[in-house]
Amino acid sequence: MRDIAEFKKLGINTVRVYTVDNTANHDACMAALANAGIYLALDVNTPNYSINRGTPAPSYNAVYLQSIFATMDAFAGYSNTLLFFSGNEVINDNTTTDCAPYVKAVTRDMKQYRTSRGMRAIPIGYSAADVSENRYEMATYMNCGTDDQRSDFFAFNDYSWCDPNTFEGSGWAAKVQLYSNYSIPLFLSEYGCIQTKRQFQEVSALYNSEMTNVYSGGLVYEYSEEGSGYGLVNISGNQVTEKSDFTALQQAFQNTQPPSGDGGYQSNNQPASCPATSDTWQVTAFTGEALPAIPQGAVQYMKNGAGKGPGLTGDGSQNAGGASSGTASAGSGSATAQVTGSSSTSSSTSTSSKGAAAGLTPPQMAYGGFVTVAVMVLSSFFGAALL
Repeated sequence: MRDIAEFKKLGINTVRVYTVDNTANHDACMAALANAGIYLALDVNTPNYSINRGTPAPSYNAVYLQSIFATMDAFAGYSNTLLFFSGNEVINDNTTTDCAPYVKAVTRDMKQYRTSRGMRAIPIGYSAADVSENRYEMATYMNCGTDDQRSDFFAFNDYSWCDPNTFEGSGWAAKVQLYSNYSIPLFLSEYGCIQTKRQFQEVSALYNSEMTNVYSGGLVYEYSEEGSGYGLVNISGNQVTEKSDFTALQQAFQNTQPPSGDGGYQSNNQPASCPATSDTWQVTAFTGEALPAIPQGAVQYMKNGAGKGPGLTGDGSQNAGGASSGTASAGSGSATAQVTGSSSTSSSTSTSSKGAAAGLTPPQMAYGGFVTVAVMVLSSFFGAALL
């Protein structure tokens, strides 16, 4: 409640949360966010349950997926759960691109679990690092292949606009041109350069018609100061002190009209071509549309559910064993059966679809652009094309 008061001052409609305890009951928090008109963009990984970029193959295992699926269970019942991030910055240079098939396999598995367990179509996609050498390759990779393999959206972190700057001078105009034919929703999962004094001049560009036909807004990094200099506020106990960056962002939002209509988004939803192996795309174990098969021990979750998650105190998954042992066949991520009834199997969310959160209409996935209305410390609302 302390922080939601600050969110309301900014006028935001979405917050991104990078780590949650999937054993806890989040009803009170999600209802408070819903009462404030705020959606949640949620990362499903935790430090102990994630893909290891150094050795990705062993870390893609059934124990890991059980935690991921349990987090989905815990939040699927809330109508203001906007999206799930299947990963964040797993690939952070040219030498870690061999992680890409595992990131894509996790995204595929989450989509299959969502459908098999009868959840509503909460969008699932990836948040890429600000790595110019292979960002576009990763975007096309997450949008190539069969429908069960493709992401529902793609997002990337971008700190190239440092104030004072312009649409052209920042390089944003060139990126709009580069992604002009991208056929799934695209947005900035982090932005807010701190190399100079932040004025958040990029907000007016991000919600201008020159960008809304390609980009669906973005999320400002970050709300609370954690020692890196990006925080909008300092927190001490129950005391929140707004920094100058907070005021600058607040004014930037107030001075920017939200976009109207659908933004002229790319609506054909045609798959991209998978990137070829190169110096900047060093993917060799699984090339083209080939992906790791789901670990055998995780297949049961599609029918029986994931059960109770490990929370933030579990033993971790990266060396748990039971990794994938083969290559998936095309279309293997399609659901073969669907559970009817509740959209969540987690006992901690038995009341999650009731109360205040039910007052927010859940956006439904429509391929093409998401037009966001207001952004924040991590804020992006998929509007016109989705409602």
